[in-house]
Order: sequence, then C-alpha cells, then structure tokens
Amino acid sequence: MKAPDSQIESPQEEERLLPIDEHEELVSEGGKQVRRRGIYLLPNLLTLGALFAGFYAVIAGMSGNFNEAGWAILIAGILDGLDGRIARLTNTQSAFGAEFDSLSDMVSFGVAPALIMFSWAFELLGNVGWAASFIYMSCAALRLARFNVQLGTVDKRFFLGLASPLAAALVTFFPWVAFKYGIQVTPLVSYLAAILTVFTGLLMISNYRYYSFKELHFKGTVPYIVFVFAVVLLVLIAQNPHEVLLTMAIIYVASGPLWWLYRRQLKPSQPKAGQNQAGKVTVLPKSGKKSPEKRNKK
Repeated sequence: MKAPDSQIESPQEEERLLPIDEHEELVSEGGKQVRRRGIYLLPNLLTLGALFAGFYAVIAGMSGNFNEAGWAILIAGILDGLDGRIARLTNTQSAFGAEFDSLSDMVSFGVAPALIMFSWAFELLGNVGWAASFIYMSCAALRLARFNVQLGTVDKRFFLGLASPLAAALVTFFPWVAFKYGIQVTPLVSYLAAILTVFTGLLMISNYRYYSFKELHFKGTVPYIVFVFAVVLLVLIAQNPHEVLLTMAIIYVASGPLWWLYRRQLKPSQPKAGQNQAGKVTVLPKSGKKSPEKRNKK
C-alpha cells in the first residue's frame, strides 16, 4: 500500500524541519564561484576555545578571582594566535571563520577586560568607572571593525593601531599582578587604572603601526641565536609569569608611539620652492643674454 500524499515529504521539506540548517557559503575555486557546505573543524574549535576562555575570564573577574581571569585571557590570546595560523597552514580559511574569530575577539578582548577592570578598580569611581570601561569596549569594537574592512589593503607586516589581544593583555595583567601582591585599591589607584584603560582603548583606534609578527614562518629556518633567545624567554616566563608577561605587554604597547616619534625625527623636512635643505633662498645666476631694450639702445 502506498502512503497517503500528505505523509510523503520531499528532501527539501525534510531539511526545513531540521532545527539547525546547514551552513553554506560561496567560495572561489578555479576562478568560479561555487557553494561550499559545512565549516572547518580544527581552526573553529580553536576559536571556540578562545571564546570560552574569554567568557570564563568574565565570570572569574566578576567573582573577584583576578588570578584565574588573567590566565584565561592569556589562554584566549594564545588560541586566537593559533587559529588563524592553523587555518593558513592547512588551507582551511573561510568567511565563517573570519566572522567567528571577530566575534570571539570582541568577547575575549573587548568585553572581558572592561568588566575585569571594572570589577577590580572602577566600583569606587561610579559613573567615571563604567564610562572608562565602555570607552575601552567601544574602541575594541571599532578596532575589530576597521581591521575586517582593511584586510588585503594594508601592509601585513604591521597592525594599524594596537591589536585587541595586546590591549586586553595590558588592561588585564595589571589586576593580575596587583592581585598577586595584594595591592589595595585606593581612589588614586582607581583613577590611574581608568586613565590606563581609556588610553589603551584609544591606542586601538590610533594610526600607530605595530609589528604583527606575521612574517614569522615556522616552516623556514632561523638563526641559532633566535632559538636560544626563545629558550631564555620561556624560562623567564616560567619563573615569573605575571611580571614578565606584564613587562612584555608594556614594551609592545609603547613600541607604537616610540616608533612613530623615531620616524618623525628621521623624516627630512621638505624644502619650500626656491629654498634648499638649509632653508636658504637660492639665487639663480643671471643669464648672459641681454634684454631687447639694451640691444635697441646699442
């Protein structure tokens, strides 16, 4: 016996009944636009891990456990650096992965540091405290939006503006170190933390150039001294992770303005028309030809 027509469902109707639709996106293969279904597992799992670490940092910071919050932000930064490299090495880049990575960065390096700093030092400041946190979070969103639209149009060797993971490191590692040494939060400390948070946010939307380290290829060879330096750095981080990581974040954040000042000192001033580089007026030699009036007089 045949089933009634009302009980027969086409494959398209079965797909509509699924609670979660399959992801599809257009990609270019061989110069043609083709539709690809599904997402790549490995790089997106790393991005998901970074998102979870950022979420856990929020929970830990709001609970007053700034030590775990600092470690969570560090783990989120490591996973965020790995997902893009893994995607490029395995040729698994996708538009879905790029968007997912930006949303993860907003939570881990935008929302989480703002709430951690607010829980540590800004409750004493009232409206000034939440304003400082909101400014930082807004700058992180603007920085990520600008980064997404400038892909492929800027020099990959440099970041235009402070990268959000490094900004989050600077903002989060201060409470991390202070919590370790039991530093009491006074009104002076709160105001200094607010200034630091706002200044770090403004660096994210600035035009200072920061080295991106994207030219470091793990497949190639490096000088032996580079490997020795990496070993020494790992030993220092293992001995005093809080202090060393905070110092590294401060040095990197300061490198952008310092490099900008250094380039301004080296940039030669452009001489005006009729002046040489010393600023002196250049006197043109007189021509040996005589004017028509003088020739007529003769």
